[in-house]
Amino acid sequence: MVHLRIVAPTGRSERVVELLEASESTANLVCLPGAARKPAGDVILCDVAREDASVIIDDLRELEIPVDGSIAIEQIDSHLSAGSTRAIRAARGAPSDAVVWEEVEARTSESTELGGHFLIFMVLSCLIAAIGIYLESPILIIGGMVVGPEFGPLAGLCVAIVDRRHDVALRSLAALALGFPLAIGAACLFTLAADATGLIGEDFESSAHLLTDFISHPDTFSFIVAALAGGAGVLSLTSAKSGALIGVLISVTTILAAANIGIAFALGDWSEWRGSIAQLAVNLSAIVLAGVGTLQVQRSLYRRRRRRHRAR
Repeated sequence: MVHLRIVAPTGRSERVVELLEASESTANLVCLPGAARKPAGDVILCDVAREDASVIIDDLRELEIPVDGSIAIEQIDSHLSAGSTRAIRAARGAPSDAVVWEEVEARTSESTELGGHFLIFMVLSCLIAAIGIYLESPILIIGGMVVGPEFGPLAGLCVAIVDRRHDVALRSLAALALGFPLAIGAACLFTLAADATGLIGEDFESSAHLLTDFISHPDTFSFIVAALAGGAGVLSLTSAKSGALIGVLISVTTILAAANIGIAFALGDWSEWRGSIAQLAVNLSAIVLAGVGTLQVQRSLYRRRRRRHRAR
């Protein structure tokens, strides 16, 4: 279930209540006349089956509630109500498969913000991955991939393409365009410092390490794995539960490839450098293509639900 807290102008609150009462997928409807002060109006509380949440919110948008009032959306983790159970049964589909598009847009909008924390995490993840490459340590390599925050802007770009949100797309691209070069530069400088101080041996060559050899040699499986991970990541983002997202971060080698680009540049290993750039490009393009395709399918299913709702 999803809980809606609506502030509606007094002149339109009756229409909102009628709309919510008429829907079989709503429950626990409460109206508090004149309770709102800023903006002034009536406060309406309601629980909605997750499957129909975006449909109901679209109806509220048609009443221009967000213009003069507000709609707050909260996830209900558990409920004890026969009315809520009936509302869930009335809504077609499984709650775990339902997409609340407003929730997705809010998540991706936050994750595309180009802030200090994003850049710091990009740098730290690349440095951890770089040390993992030096030592051929699977634990450090996986650690660097998990710490990397790059999937947020990638998911934001996918949502922006599907929703045709140019502002979100520009923010996502800006985060990626600044984050990756900064992280690669940090890995390069760290490698130069490690080489100068003897932290890595004089005979170290990233291309000679069997454990990380796949980083600079992209193949068909590189694209397939990245595409599968991109689809899984978007499904995790749009579902009520996002536990699969950690597995997605481990599946793709974006951070690992970025770290290896910096290492290869610092050591002058140009074959390894070109291969790592190709790996990074393959991963990024596959994630975006798969993410957009997954969202398009989900959007088509939502439009079909919306049409059925209007036909009632």
